[in-house]
Amino acid sequence: MSGLANPTIAILLTGMLVGMAGALLGSFLVLRGNSMLADAISHSILFGIALAWLATGETSGAVQIAGAALSGVLAVFLIETLARSRRLRDDAAIGLVFPALFSIGVVLINVFARDVHLDEHTVLLGEIGFVWLDTVTVAGLVVPRALLASATLLLVDALFVLAFYNALKLATFDPGLARALGLAPGLVFYAHLSLLSGTAVAAFDAVGVVLFVTFVVVPPAAAYLLCRRLSSLIAVAMLIAVASAPLGYGAALWLDVSVGGAMALATAPFLVGAFSWRRWRERRRYRAGQPPAVSASSSA
Repeated sequence: MSGLANPTIAILLTGMLVGMAGALLGSFLVLRGNSMLADAISHSILFGIALAWLATGETSGAVQIAGAALSGVLAVFLIETLARSRRLRDDAAIGLVFPALFSIGVVLINVFARDVHLDEHTVLLGEIGFVWLDTVTVAGLVVPRALLASATLLLVDALFVLAFYNALKLATFDPGLARALGLAPGLVFYAHLSLLSGTAVAAFDAVGVVLFVTFVVVPPAAAYLLCRRLSSLIAVAMLIAVASAPLGYGAALWLDVSVGGAMALATAPFLVGAFSWRRWRERRRYRAGQPPAVSASSSA
């Protein structure tokens, strides 16, 4: 087998694309201090997938992505509503909402979709090692379905970030100023999270949404320790995600373990390295009597 349907090429490209999409959108979550929303969304999308199947009978495609995106938005809306009530802290609200939506999704699947291919374990864990088996033909070229979906969502995510870059930046660093300028930071925030939910669905056949969270959080967190500019942070985060795919794939072949899990774990050395470098730089500045560096300022 050759081309994009070659197992090694399909696995590596899918891992890279999923990692890039996760890092791109995750950079803004990390800067906002909302990293755990990625975990909440990754679990709550099962609720949307189950409802989409009950409403339409579709087990994949745009309907499932839309259902997952809406359930992700619902999860964030419920979390923010509980947090704004001042009865619960943000972490407690997240801990209440996403297990509830995930549990309802599991129950719906077990009651109404017992004989349908809607497997909650696949949604959570995925198996990137098998993406080359499920292919479609596009313009005469055989392409793995997961690869095509990941590439499409990455393109949509990139276009969204490019089109609303200034609004995203202001909504991340200074929502009050964004609101004063009429940029509707709340609407931009929910659109951003909707794309994150849709991207998670595109990723669930490959790395699974739980492992997708790793790409959303770890590469941006490592880049945050290294960069002062938002544009640099996004670029470095995406590079870390891209580099993690071949490193994880090689480790998985060597250790005979899950490829998706190894790719996610391969992001850890970058985070450790970035943290060590940051500590070394701070100690060096302290000894030189210089003020500590500020990471990820609102510069473009």
